[in-house]
Amino acid sequence: MTAPFAAPHLGDEGFADIALPPISETASGRRWILREANAREILTISQKAGVEPLLARVLAARGVTYDQTDAYLNPSLRETLPDPYVLKDMEAGAGRIADAILNDERVGVFGDYDVDGTSAAAILKLYFTAIDTPLEVYLPDRMSEGYGPSIEAFLALKKQGAKVIVTVDCGAAAHEPVEKAAAQGLDIVVLDHHMMNGPPPEGAVATVNPNRPDDLSGLNNLSAAGVAFITVIAVNRLLREAGHFADRVEPNPLQLLDLTALGLVCDVMDMTGLTRVLVAQGLKVLGQGGNPGLAALGVRAGVKGAPSTYHLGFLLGPRINAAGRIGHARLAFELLTTDDASRRQYLAEKLHVMNAERQAIEAGVQEDALRLIETEQLAADDVIVVAGEGWHPGVVGIVAGRIKETFDKPAIVIGLDGDTGKGSGRSISGVDLGGAITAAKNDGLLIAGGGHAMAAGLTIAAGQVGELRRRLNETLGGEIRAAYANRQLELDAVISPAAVTKTFADMIAQAGPYGPGNAEPVFALTDIRAEYVKVVGQNHLSLTLMGPAGENVRAIAFRAEGEALGKALRAGKRLHVVGKVKADDWRGGDAGQFQISDAALAV
Repeated sequence: MTAPFAAPHLGDEGFADIALPPISETASGRRWILREANAREILTISQKAGVEPLLARVLAARGVTYDQTDAYLNPSLRETLPDPYVLKDMEAGAGRIADAILNDERVGVFGDYDVDGTSAAAILKLYFTAIDTPLEVYLPDRMSEGYGPSIEAFLALKKQGAKVIVTVDCGAAAHEPVEKAAAQGLDIVVLDHHMMNGPPPEGAVATVNPNRPDDLSGLNNLSAAGVAFITVIAVNRLLREAGHFADRVEPNPLQLLDLTALGLVCDVMDMTGLTRVLVAQGLKVLGQGGNPGLAALGVRAGVKGAPSTYHLGFLLGPRINAAGRIGHARLAFELLTTDDASRRQYLAEKLHVMNAERQAIEAGVQEDALRLIETEQLAADDVIVVAGEGWHPGVVGIVAGRIKETFDKPAIVIGLDGDTGKGSGRSISGVDLGGAITAAKNDGLLIAGGGHAMAAGLTIAAGQVGELRRRLNETLGGEIRAAYANRQLELDAVISPAAVTKTFADMIAQAGPYGPGNAEPVFALTDIRAEYVKVVGQNHLSLTLMGPAGENVRAIAFRAEGEALGKALRAGKRLHVVGKVKADDWRGGDAGQFQISDAALAV
C-alpha cells in the first residue's frame, strides 16, 4: 500500500519525526500529545514483520513488540484461552453443572436484565439446547424486582424442577438469598464479574468471579458473558471426559462467541488480552452468520459491512437493552435463543420499536432534566445532581451520560417515585464516582448504592437528594479540578489529507478491535480550513476540510453544533483538527471520511 502518510518519517537513525505544529487552545480544553513509541521498535516491526510504518507505530505505541506482532494482528483463541480452572471455584462450579447434566438433574439460570446478563443466560441456554438438555431460565423485571437474585426467584426455579441454579451477572453479593436457597436444598453456582468487597456467599457451591479478592487468574477484564463462555468450555470438557458424547454429536462452543463478544463490548470491558481475542473471534462468527437472532436484529437495525464493535455497542446492544429497560428482558433472551424464524422476525421488529420508544422516553427525561439544571442553576456545580418525579428509571443512566457530555462534569440523574428515587450517574476520567456513592451508602445517606469509577447506581430517600448534592460537590470538587488540569488527548500521528481513504481505515483496523484500554487511533490533520459547513441529523456538522495544497476531505463532527468544536469549525480560519479515519460507505469505493473529535486554531 502506498497511501501518502505524513508520518511517521523514519530517518537514518530510525527515529520518528512526527512533531505537532504549534497550536492554540483546543476546543475541548484538552492538551494534544503524541503517543510515545520506541522508534527502533517501530522500525523493527515495519521492516521485519512487513507492516506499514504508521501501523507499526500504532502497535508500538500500544506496547506491542516485534515478537508479538503476528499474534496481535491475528488473535488466536487457541493460543490465548487459558485453562478454565485458573478461575477460582471454576472446577467446583463446572463440575456441579456437569454432574447435573450427567445425572439428569434439572438446572436453572437466574440472569440480570441487561445486555451482558441476557447474553450470558442465552449462552447457557443455547449450549444446553445443543446437548439436548432442558434448562429453566429466570430473568427478573427491572421495575418490580430490581437487580439481583431473590429467594422468591430461586424458589420459582425450584418449583420448575431445578436442583442446581446458576446465577449470571449477579449473585456474588447476594448472601442472604443464596443462603436461604441452600437451606431449601438448592445448589447455587454463581457466575459473576462485579467487584466484591468481602467473601463469597457461604451457601454457594461455587462463586466464579475473576474479581473476587482471592482469584489469581488475572482475567478480571471478563464480563458475565465471558465467564459464562469459559464455564461452557469447562463443562463441555468434563462431559467429553465422561464419555457423554460417545453416542451423540459434541457441540462447538465457539459458535457462542458472537454472544460473548456482545456482552463484553456492551459491558465496556477493556479491549485487551483475552477480552480482545474473544471479541475479535466473536466478530468473525457474527460475520459468518452467527446467532440468527442477532442477525435478524442486525438487518432491522441497518447494520452494514463487516461486523464491528460499533455495531455491537451502538446498534445491536441498545436494542437488546431496550427490552430490560422499558419492557422485559425475556423478549431479548427469546430473540437470541428461539429456533422459530418467524418469531425471530417478530421479536427483532418489537425490540427495534421498543428502542425507539426508549429513545423518546429518554429525550423527554433529558429535556426535563436540562430545564431543571437551568432553572436551579445546577450547571455551576462541580457534580450535577438532578432529580424529577416520574422519570423512568430505565433511562436515567443514559440521560446522565448525555448530561455529562454536555457539561463535561460528573452527573447523576434520579427518577423520583413518591418518597424514594432511583438514580444513575456517569463520571469523567480521573473522578471516582462509584467510590463516592459507595461511601455515601456506607454512611447511611443512601438506601442502596455502588458502582465503579465511571458509573454508579443508587436508591435514595427523596428528602436526601439535596444532601447528596452537597456532599458530592464537597468531596469530589478537588478531584474534578485535578482531572481538568491533567486532561489530554493522545494522538497516534499526523497524516496528510490524501491518507483519508478506506484503504487507510482498513489498514488501521488490523490492530483492532478497539475499545477501552485499546483506544481507536486518533490522527491529526494540520493547516486546513473547514468549508461548506452544514448541520445534519441531530446537531451534527457535515463539512469539507481543505488542505494547504487544495486537497479536500469529507468530514463530520458529531453533536458539534452550538458547542466549542462547532464554533471553531465555523470560524473560517486555518485549523488543526484531530479525529478518526473511517471508510465512507455512502460514497463507496476507496472514499474515506474524517470523524472530527477536536480542533484548534492554527498559530
